[in-house]
Amino acid sequence: MDEHELVQRVTEALQEQGGKDEVLAAGIFFPRGHTGAMFAGGLAGDSLTSSLGGLADSVGTVGGALAGAHVNDAASGLPERIVVAVTASAVLGFDTVLDHGRRPTRLVFALARERLKVKVHPRVNVRILELEDSETGASVQLEGSRMPPLHVRDVIRELHG
Repeated sequence: MDEHELVQRVTEALQEQGGKDEVLAAGIFFPRGHTGAMFAGGLAGDSLTSSLGGLADSVGTVGGALAGAHVNDAASGLPERIVVAVTASAVLGFDTVLDHGRRPTRLVFALARERLKVKVHPRVNVRILELEDSETGASVQLEGSRMPPLHVRDVIRELHG
């Protein structure tokens, strides 16, 4: 899905919920730890099925990776995939459904930009995005893949100006 289509989908979701702000950027993120949990789960699945070899070993690796990511995401309290949208006044996070790409549904967080502290930590294959409300201390920790179709860079660029 291209950036324009993702921004349009977020704009529609925001309008359905009574919002009127212009969406400046949008990208698809995961709860922090998602990718690491996939690696750990894959290693565990592989070690359990490696003696079987072939297809069984591959199934064990993939099943372990998916289970690891699922367990991490469930423990985070956040949806498995989050569309993060940036407006002039807020950073918004939406749950999503799969619909020819991701379609934003319900709003799961909204942080005012005027009180927002943003930290980005580059890792090998992801970027960690920490969003913290400087007044309340409420924070959201996400990770975004370096894969271009997820538009993580667009969100980070908009937040860092």
